[in-house]
Amino acid sequence: MSVDQGVDGGSEERPEARLDQAVRVAEQALIEFEIAVETFRVEVENFSRLHHQKLGPVYARLDELDAQIAEARAARSGDPEDLRRAQEARAAVMPMPGVEELFHDWVDSDGLSAEAAAMLTDRPVQPPKRVRPSDEVRRLYRELARKAHPDLARDEDERKRREEFITRVNAAYARGDEGLLRDLSEEWAAGPAPESRLSESEELYARLEWLAQRKEMLSVVARELEESAIGAMLRMAPDDPDRLLEEIAEQLLAQVAEREAELAGLVG
Repeated sequence: MSVDQGVDGGSEERPEARLDQAVRVAEQALIEFEIAVETFRVEVENFSRLHHQKLGPVYARLDELDAQIAEARAARSGDPEDLRRAQEARAAVMPMPGVEELFHDWVDSDGLSAEAAAMLTDRPVQPPKRVRPSDEVRRLYRELARKAHPDLARDEDERKRREEFITRVNAAYARGDEGLLRDLSEEWAAGPAPESRLSESEELYARLEWLAQRKEMLSVVARELEESAIGAMLRMAPDDPDRLLEEIAEQLLAQVAEREAELAGLVG
């Protein structure tokens, strides 16, 4: 009987081993979630920047046309209500202090820059960077994030090293810098391997609790991104966000043409 018990006892897996496995599964799940959130955050940030950069001049042109149309109607009718509407429309397109700083290369002291004006005249213009980094950049980023993520650290020194490194990885990914990501991959491969040691049950339980809290925090971030105006637009075209910008531009330019025709009819 004692021999059988010894055999059975030896075949049982220690509770700490099962807990350690649960921690490792939770870590990988959290990292995959963080990768997805960071990927979407970069796309939202890029889409927002390009939306303002590419379509800002068209929105400005629409506002200017609306003001001119309102002023033309007021000039024809002389109605006080039409005059009030014209004043409000004109006030909406008055330049704000610091507009050059806000729009950088797209607006200068003389008005729209050459690049911005080209958007309204179909002249060639250097295209802005894509909303979504290339497939290879995305692959390199995910590979690095899975290897070097701070959530895999088991002590404070290792976490700091990983956090510093992953910050550089995130910056390279946001710029779509494939060459730098490859250099970072080589750097990580040549660096010290993370320490691996058996944790006590209390530490493992605390680790699981921290992972759960981190997941909840990321869920809030992801929800805010998805519910934002830009995030909602991106979810309309998850496979080709750059094409969505082109479609919006086409719609806005059609509205510009309609407004110009309406204005010509009023002042002609």
